[in-house]
Amino acid sequence: MKESVYKNYAELPLFLNAATVANVLGVSPSSGYELMHEPEFPVLRVGSRMVVPKEQFIRWVAEHTEGGLHK
Repeated sequence: MKESVYKNYAELPLFLNAATVANVLGVSPSSGYELMHEPEFPVLRVGSRMVVPKEQFIRWVAEHTEGGLHK
């Protein structure tokens, strides 16, 4: 597993793209992209671009793990 460059949620940008999602989760860029296509994942579509609002990502991590990163 790749180590994330982010040490806490405060360091995350307001909106995350697939590469950032992958980096935070420590998975490959293609896995981050695939995750963003899952129906339950909190993606916001802006034209053809897909981003994840930071707060919804934090909530998703908490719901799918035992808390995710430390705040």
